[in-house]
Amino acid sequence: MTNSAQPPQAGRPTANAMRRALRRARDGVALDVSEAAVLLRARGGDLDDLTASAARVRDAGLEAAGRPGVITYSKSVFIPLTRLCRDKCHYCTFATVPGRLRRDGHGMFMSPDEVLDVARRGAAMGCKEALITLGDKPEDRWPEAREWLEAEGYDDTIAYVRAISIRILEETGLLPHLNPGVMTWTDFQRLKPVAPSMGMMLETTSERLWSEPGQPHYGSPDKEPAVRLRVLEDAGRSSVPFTSGLLIGIGETYEERADSLFALRRVARSYHGVQELIIQNFRAKPDTAMRGMPDAEIDDLVATIAVARHIMGPSGNIQAPPNLIAGEYERLIGAGIDDWGGVSPVTIDHVNPEKPWPQVEELAERSAAAGFRLAERLCVYPEFVRRGEPWLDPRVLPHLRALADPETGLARPDAVVEGHPWQEPDEGYVVSSGRTDLHATIDTTGRTSDRRDDFDEVYGDWEALREQAAPGMVPSRIDGDVRAALKQAADDPTKLTDDEALALLHADGPALDALCAVADDIRKTVNGDDVTYIVTRNINFTNVCYTGCRFCAFAQRRTDADAYTLSLDQVADRAAQAWDVGAVEVCMQGGIHPDLPGSAYFDIARAVKERVPGMHVHAFSPMEVVNGATRTGLSIREWLAAAKEAGLGSIPGTAAEILDDEVRWILTKGKLPTATWIEVIKTAHELGIRSSSTMMYGHVDQPRHWLGHFRTLAAIQRETGGFTEFVTLPFIHTNAPVYLAGIARPGPTTRDNRAVTAMARVLLHPHIPNIQTSWVKLGQEGAAEMLRSGANDLGGTLMEETISRMAGSSYGSYRSIEDLVAIADAAGRPAKPRTTLYGEVPEERQRAAAASDGHLPELLPLAD
Repeated sequence: MTNSAQPPQAGRPTANAMRRALRRARDGVALDVSEAAVLLRARGGDLDDLTASAARVRDAGLEAAGRPGVITYSKSVFIPLTRLCRDKCHYCTFATVPGRLRRDGHGMFMSPDEVLDVARRGAAMGCKEALITLGDKPEDRWPEAREWLEAEGYDDTIAYVRAISIRILEETGLLPHLNPGVMTWTDFQRLKPVAPSMGMMLETTSERLWSEPGQPHYGSPDKEPAVRLRVLEDAGRSSVPFTSGLLIGIGETYEERADSLFALRRVARSYHGVQELIIQNFRAKPDTAMRGMPDAEIDDLVATIAVARHIMGPSGNIQAPPNLIAGEYERLIGAGIDDWGGVSPVTIDHVNPEKPWPQVEELAERSAAAGFRLAERLCVYPEFVRRGEPWLDPRVLPHLRALADPETGLARPDAVVEGHPWQEPDEGYVVSSGRTDLHATIDTTGRTSDRRDDFDEVYGDWEALREQAAPGMVPSRIDGDVRAALKQAADDPTKLTDDEALALLHADGPALDALCAVADDIRKTVNGDDVTYIVTRNINFTNVCYTGCRFCAFAQRRTDADAYTLSLDQVADRAAQAWDVGAVEVCMQGGIHPDLPGSAYFDIARAVKERVPGMHVHAFSPMEVVNGATRTGLSIREWLAAAKEAGLGSIPGTAAEILDDEVRWILTKGKLPTATWIEVIKTAHELGIRSSSTMMYGHVDQPRHWLGHFRTLAAIQRETGGFTEFVTLPFIHTNAPVYLAGIARPGPTTRDNRAVTAMARVLLHPHIPNIQTSWVKLGQEGAAEMLRSGANDLGGTLMEETISRMAGSSYGSYRSIEDLVAIADAAGRPAKPRTTLYGEVPEERQRAAAASDGHLPELLPLAD
């Protein structure tokens, strides 16, 4: 039996420390971790004082939310989809083994029929939530689980959770609330379209309880605190309303418990996505390693709820499970809770089967005795119901609206719980809408305003982000020998050490001139003197996007004045126009539009190829690939193969920004993490779909991040050989939200641009032979300078360019062939057209381009 997990130490703080902490709580002053740890020990009159101030904070929040004197609950059914788990928590009776399931006559997972039977019985009783709980990744530990999934046609447990959630929505009308344990960012993208909310208890941030033998989480990979915090952050990045909380009394100290509460507050503050905290008290169970541990005391629970209320503030929602509190309803209400959680008239609490749910009538009576009216909510909290997008996916919105009161966001008492079809928002591609002439008018009338009117909410908490960004923006001290590094770069750049590379990335003055000369010599050896360019047209088919990238000034909500979406005919028309003036490629990317089905990308590629069979389709960033795959239910490999069949020729290596999550999670709220970007790119290369590679720099990054990015790209290229070029993308700051919020710097300096271009040539040699500079972001003189610093390619004519112009670039939306030749001339070099894959351009295409100078017949003047 494991007895090494002990409850929090019993020592009391000094009277002075308690008085000071209580006074700060009464006065509404923000507490720190040490003060919270003191208050967690409050007992007797001190505890009464603490709970009184916590209740006042709660009451102020309910008043502000428009539901004063209301305590909520959710009428639900509990569906234990599988009790197999790869973890070995020492207090758990929920998880079991395959042999016991067989002896009890159960399968490895509940079958669809079993799940739907429970859900239908719940619907008949007026339940509106299907709480789907299961063990973590059982197929990783139990062959029987893997065999069941394979036999039923599911790639993994998440695929089954997604499929059964759709059936629950369609056949019963209940709303799934998903608790599948630790999830990846990609898992959230797969599940968000089928569930309004999800959850996972943090339990504790105590590393000790996970890493030390004999402690309750030892041997459980999914209970590592850093892993669980990453899940909470990925939920916030994915705009998923998320439930979390603490399990108290499992051996953590009061300081560790306080630290856990502050970690939850940090995530809630950063992303505004934590919809509730559950404060659950440990109850020892027979047949577990912790059966000899004492239960968490009710005073301990009351104090933790009160401290949680003070830390989370009036807008937080705090829940305590009513079946684990020994009838102490009034005390918990007095401590600051505002929710009782899920209560089922149909199923037991499968995690705590020995503790039956109270009847709803009893819950209402006990709440009323404390002065509160009991009201039913949905699995997703009213605040998120009212927020709508991006928190609620369009595919679940009809199911939610069938049950929600549009005014309060609570459950409608008279709602009929019945199934509704789950499907893509539209069976086909959406019709054109909005400001579809933005590609032209961006250079004349410009954008409507410099920022969206939801600027203060959509990107997360700016102050928290500013604190997060500060450490990474501190320049590193560089002690490397620049002269020795320059000699090594000239002799054999493949042997540059990281210290030498960093010294060169920081080079300035004569050292920078020497570095650019070295890079230019490498360029001449590899590429000769030709400056290549491509006659291409950018087609950004929509700018409607709810991802929340903080550097992006292109994304709009569907209701914004500058929002637009092109129809398939408009996309094909633009491709045909480009072909007529000599284009060999269209480059197509768009926002992550919630109404576009995952198959829309295939439709776009087909529309171009059907209209212009000879056009190369260079399209769909890794973010769009993941979006398409999760919306269609296909794997990334399957989706890319289908896109290739539809006409996709290559993909842009955009959405990379900086391949370092320290930087990425400041730049973007919801974009794919580094590992997923790499997975998409490698998979594309394996399928014969080549890509460019990119780096956006000059924002919250430092040269050490650039070095890591270059090393990552070089490693991928050594493995796959699939990159066609590397493209430098200087950050355009003018209208970028992260700059407007005072966090990012105003783009890279000229020194930065020269150093990045030169070091791209040096560090990516000999793996990626082509280095492209961006006239869109640097202008003619800047691009010519980069051609003297190691670049050999100018990119494309573009014909239209909206993304950089929306961000504030002043260099226009197109360049003619004559313009690009002039840039090469300014660098003292000849210009030469190319294809996407750097091949020779057919004579017929060259003649068509020469006749039109590579641009459309009607071009608008450049903005000043």
